[in-house]
Amino acid sequence: MNALGILKDIIGSLTTILISLVALGVVAGVVFGGNVPFVGGVLDNLLDLVMTLGDAGLVGLIVLAVLLDLYKS
Repeated sequence: MNALGILKDIIGSLTTILISLVALGVVAGVVFGGNVPFVGGVLDNLLDLVMTLGDAGLVGLIVLAVLLDLYKS
């Protein structure tokens, strides 16, 4: 059981790092525009995701609620 706890901690740490990198990509895209190397497409992809969820209506809201619940746990 200890190995599963260690694996869960590692996955949680990697998730935190990746979320921080996405946030950095969004901020860099807003501040410097879309031509930032390695992070230029992050803002476009995030906006596409928001538009897709918005176009899906109620299903998009349900998916967003599930994703937020997964992020919290």
